[in-house]
Amino acid sequence: MISILSQERLLGAALGTAFASVVIFEQRRRLYQSISKSHPEPKEPIFGRKSRQELAHCWNKSVDKALGPLIQSLSSRGW
Repeated sequence: MISILSQERLLGAALGTAFASVVIFEQRRRLYQSISKSHPEPKEPIFGRKSRQELAHCWNKSVDKALGPLIQSLSSRGW
């Protein structure tokens, strides 16, 4: 059986760990709340929905054009 001294040490370590976890959790929660209050999210995006879709389409076309030959080469080798 574990001695009384060992039991007290284990209990102290467990309680200390639990206390430290609660303190850290509360600090992080308060930090995140303060950040969200000081920097509210923008309500409207910079670009409209149509502009974002056009930008995404142009981006995808340019990536396909730039990486197309590489993909075809790798596909022909069986990758």
